[in-house]
Amino acid sequence: MLLQNAIVRKPGPDFADGLTTSKLGPPILKKALEQHARYCAALESCGLTVTVLDPDLQHPDSTFIEDTAVLTRSSAILTRPGAESRQGEVLGIREPLARFFSTLHEIRPPGTLEGGDICEVENHFFIGISQRTNEEGGRQLANFLARDGYTSSFLDVRGMKSLLHLKSGVAYLGENNLVVCGELLGRPQFRSYNLIPVSAEESYAANCLRINAHVLIPTNSPMLDACLKRLGCAIVPLDMSEFQKMDGGLSCLSLRF
Repeated sequence: MLLQNAIVRKPGPDFADGLTTSKLGPPILKKALEQHARYCAALESCGLTVTVLDPDLQHPDSTFIEDTAVLTRSSAILTRPGAESRQGEVLGIREPLARFFSTLHEIRPPGTLEGGDICEVENHFFIGISQRTNEEGGRQLANFLARDGYTSSFLDVRGMKSLLHLKSGVAYLGENNLVVCGELLGRPQFRSYNLIPVSAEESYAANCLRINAHVLIPTNSPMLDACLKRLGCAIVPLDMSEFQKMDGGLSCLSLRF
């Protein structure tokens, strides 16, 4: 499906106060804003119309907007983040999504769900059960997806210490190609795909992003870069250093549809 739009949110002045497990040091706001602007320009160069939202000054993690919704061709499902400090972010995405989607659903308590745990592969959705997404949230999402004609399955990543979200370790690039790293490599759910393994040294690059005819990857990922080029992918490298410091990746920064 050709993507046409993206919604992003700028990092706010309190960006460094967000949640992180990284040991890379605090992000530099000026540099984060520059990287975010280049990210938006890359989306536009791939053919998307980008809606840029102002910083949400109440929620320092809100630039990781992907966690607030799951999108299908006909509806938007508003999530309920598993991190309590992030649950207020969802209110700020309702009106922007209502401009594009006439049908909005919501994940309700006791369900929790974050968009970073949801990997769409054609008409199937892998739902990661993680520290942020619980089984009840996954069941609610699966029901909404079924109404729209999609299938789904659960993939438990709670024991995988290297992953915050499912999409920290997997990305679908189309044409049956699946980028996978770490403990996800041996999962039977992925046996039918052409697996593109990512080394431990480049594990951050597993969160790459297919946008129409291009693939966005983090800079300093030479092995994945070479592998994708052999497959004929048009690569767009982006410096993501300040977002990596806050446990965020390329897919985290936008909602795409």
